[in-house]
Amino acid sequence: MGRDVAETVEAYYDALEGGDTLASFFAEAPNTIKVGLSERLVGYADVANGLSEQTATTEDWSVESNDLSVTVDGDIAWFDDQVSLAWRDIPTDTDYDFESRWTGVLRRRDGDEWQFVTLHVSAPNEELQTAEDDLFSWEG
Repeated sequence: MGRDVAETVEAYYDALEGGDTLASFFAEAPNTIKVGLSERLVGYADVANGLSEQTATTEDWSVESNDLSVTVDGDIAWFDDQVSLAWRDIPTDTDYDFESRWTGVLRRRDGDEWQFVTLHVSAPNEELQTAEDDLFSWEG
C-alpha cells in the first residue's frame, strides 16, 4: 500500500532534510512544474535537474510543517502548508531561514502512489504585511 497524500508531502520534507534524491516525488511529465523561492522549472527533466543541483549545492536543511492541509478528489489532490524552512548554500557559505508558503497538486499514479504535478514555494514579503502597504487592500 502506498503513502497517502499527507504522508507523501511529509516524506518529501524528510527527503529534503536528509539530502536524499527528490525527483521521484514528481510526475515524469512534460507539464510538471516546480516553482521555488528563486526558480521556475517546467517539465520533469528540468525539475529533476534543478533538484539534483539543489541537493548537490545545499546542506543542513530544516523543514518544519506548521499547518498542512490536504484535499483529495479522486486521483487528484492539493495541499497547502506554512513551512519553516532553513538551509546552508555550500558555494556561498550562506545560511538561509524563511517562513514559507507551500502549495501543490498531486496525482495518484498506479492506484496508490502520489506524485507532485505542481509544487510552488514562496516567502511572504515583509514590506507587504501591513494594511497600508497591501496592494490588494480594499480598505480606505
